[in-house]
Amino acid sequence: MSHAAAPGATRSQKTRRPRPTSRPSPLRAAVRRHRNRPVDPRSKQPKGQIGAFTHLRRAVWSWWPWSLLALWLVSASHWLWAAAATLMALLSHLLTPRSQPPRFGLEHEFAVNSTEFLATVVGATGVPFIAGNAFEVLNNGDAFYPRMLADIRAAQVSVAIEAYIYWAGEVGAEFAAALAERATAGVRVMVLLDAVGSSDIGDDTLATLEDGGCRVAWYNPLHWNTIGRYNNRTHRKSLIVDGMIAYTGGAGIADHWRGDARGPDEWRDIQVRLEGPAVMPLQSGFAHNWQRTTCELVSGDMVYPVIEPRGPHAVQAIMSSPESGGSSVQTMYYLAIVCARHTIFIANPYFVPDAVAIETLVEAKGRGLDVRVMVSGNHNDNWWARKNSVRLYGRLLEAGIQILEYNRSMLHHKFMVVDGHWITIGTANFDNRSFAHNEESNVCLYERKMAAKFEKIFLDDVPACGVVTLAAWRQRGWSRRAGELVAGLLEDQV
Repeated sequence: MSHAAAPGATRSQKTRRPRPTSRPSPLRAAVRRHRNRPVDPRSKQPKGQIGAFTHLRRAVWSWWPWSLLALWLVSASHWLWAAAATLMALLSHLLTPRSQPPRFGLEHEFAVNSTEFLATVVGATGVPFIAGNAFEVLNNGDAFYPRMLADIRAAQVSVAIEAYIYWAGEVGAEFAAALAERATAGVRVMVLLDAVGSSDIGDDTLATLEDGGCRVAWYNPLHWNTIGRYNNRTHRKSLIVDGMIAYTGGAGIADHWRGDARGPDEWRDIQVRLEGPAVMPLQSGFAHNWQRTTCELVSGDMVYPVIEPRGPHAVQAIMSSPESGGSSVQTMYYLAIVCARHTIFIANPYFVPDAVAIETLVEAKGRGLDVRVMVSGNHNDNWWARKNSVRLYGRLLEAGIQILEYNRSMLHHKFMVVDGHWITIGTANFDNRSFAHNEESNVCLYERKMAAKFEKIFLDDVPACGVVTLAAWRQRGWSRRAGELVAGLLEDQV
């Protein structure tokens, strides 16, 4: 029995015969499955090959050799030496970094200016972009301290400060008076200070705060029950007013941040002012550490108000903590570097890149990128970080990366601009202490106009810098090299 062709069918459709079906060969099916199977990133070479010096440093700071030595000394009745070895074992255990950098999965075909990058950086950090914010960049103390004090004095319901550095002096006294006045007026004022960084707050400043009704708490003071967490410091610099306005950046509360970076006594720094819904993650970061310190839950609309949109900017506010087992800020930095296609500008006072960071930066330069790193030069306040930074210049300079040392004053801001699209600025230094030990906060934007502003800030600072050359680096004396090796034993702690 025959069937008529369907109306409108073409001649080829009328005469086409179905192909015989056959079962594919097992070999062909296996090949197809292999081609469709994702490549396991761990099958590739990990980033950041570990050198002999790093192996030696890690051996020195491993707890178990010291523990074995202590047991042997006890068996030999060398009690004093056994006690010293036991103390070294305990110290090594406490100083062990709580997080490790990613070494696999850092090869990406997508660029920073792609939806894949944005989706990945949100997924990898667990922090979304929040729209509707005003975002203001404030250069140096003459710009940011008056704005911060004005917002404190205008506070209606709450002020929260989380600070690594709050020191005695004119600036500290002025902030204390403003905070105490608001607390006396019925505003809830909470001040969370790092027990190490703010130990120089001074009795007078502390009395002004406490007598005025401000609640002051100390993050991780040295007690017998906190010794296991003592190496974890809060390095955040957050000021949150009424749950709607927030400041963060590199600056603490101290006199050396006054001025406009005109000389060594006026530090170079940047604070950013946020107003809008993206303030909430900064408030949440404060609340988490406040609860951890005081056991008090911060709640209610005086700290978590409903915030209407205040501006055009979408902001990602990353709260990084070693509690999570990995640094969200470090992950964000490394993702932006491997996804860069044109430019990477990094400004950071304490630049002590690990092996992974060095390799990703060298590879970026090998892809033809313009990679520049600006660090604090002659006026660096941290000898250990400075020596470690210089020690690690070699591979970067050999690759052609430009290293600029800011010499007008102490450069203290921490930001990165990538491909004229991506900006991150905050409290995190580009070193292991910020990535593996400290509580940090960075805000990120994906905007060409704001990226252009930060690129201009970077380029405007170049005339105050000296350019490090490979020839000069290789010619540094043996005494400097010896100091760098000594400092290198503490690379994981600076």
